[in-house]
Amino acid sequence: MDVTTPTNAPWLIVGLGNPGPGYERNRHNVGFMVADLLAERVGGRFKRAGKAQAQVVEGRIGPAGPANRRVVLAKPMSFMNLSGGPVNALKDFYKVPVANIVAIHDELDIDYGVLRLKLGGGDNGHNGLKSMTKAFGAEYHRVRFGIGRPPGRMQVADFVLKDFSSSERKELDYFVDRAADAVEALVIEGLERAQSTYNS
Repeated sequence: MDVTTPTNAPWLIVGLGNPGPGYERNRHNVGFMVADLLAERVGGRFKRAGKAQAQVVEGRIGPAGPANRRVVLAKPMSFMNLSGGPVNALKDFYKVPVANIVAIHDELDIDYGVLRLKLGGGDNGHNGLKSMTKAFGAEYHRVRFGIGRPPGRMQVADFVLKDFSSSERKELDYFVDRAADAVEALVIEGLERAQSTYNS
């Protein structure tokens, strides 16, 4: 087991996105999509988390026994560039070490549907990560979901705030499912084993 995964501390798994129906299927909201699927898997429904500006589901993942993990799934209800505040509040409330935080987010510099798992690093211009790193440092895990680069001269901001294309949507459910599998593997098996399986 990794030294970064103490069994007595919960994991805080954060899907990054923007709240509201207008953003629901945007590329920038793929973190929310993965978090929603993980909530289904643990049999929970997102609900407002006390004073934190976030929705949460508490549950457990993994087989019975020592590999079983207590998790808090979260969706910040601030906008993307303010994600750090709600996540920091949840971190403090649930007493989660920074190394037990997982951010699920869209990644421009990776081809569509490709996953990369890592611990720490820069924000690569992603405003959600930038806000989280400013709030509590960079040493949290990331599950990076590739969305590719904008076509032609389209601005990055326009691209990430558009829905996935019709051709992308044909495979979206599969890729979201695989990303949820990767999150579970990270939490249960540790980063290196999850990377060897999912860092395609």
